[in-house]
Amino acid sequence: MDYEQYEIACKKIRAANEKLLAEFAGWLRAAGLKEKTISNHVENMDFYLNEFLLYEDAVEAPAGVSEVDTFLGDWFIRKAMWASEGSIKSNAASLKKFYSWLAERGQVSAEELAELKETIKAEMPEWLATVRRYDDPEITDMEEVWGW
Repeated sequence: MDYEQYEIACKKIRAANEKLLAEFAGWLRAAGLKEKTISNHVENMDFYLNEFLLYEDAVEAPAGVSEVDTFLGDWFIRKAMWASEGSIKSNAASLKKFYSWLAERGQVSAEELAELKETIKAEMPEWLATVRRYDDPEITDMEEVWGW
């Protein structure tokens, strides 16, 4: 896909994402969540869907279910200036809620959702350790941060 095709695809995906995020907010509201919590989940998912998933390729929301490790274990830490242990945990919670909702709608499979949740559970300690190393001014060798 050339750059012009990529831009056209991203524009279509952003429009679809806007609708998805509005519907997701409605689902969260119906579940009784507070507006601040809803806003946090929607903002987290907006960043994931419209920045991360569109960063190198035009990836639609359902296909992003398998990208959580790349996002929280690497990209988010390097690209989001606000990356911290708390923001990683917050994004993980948002990803679980969003993809649970997509599973209810039949847009991701139960197996994909289970894999996402298992990845988050298994990898969270390493993601948190990585962000601590990344933020540690004593560590200047990136090999030490990423474990290369």
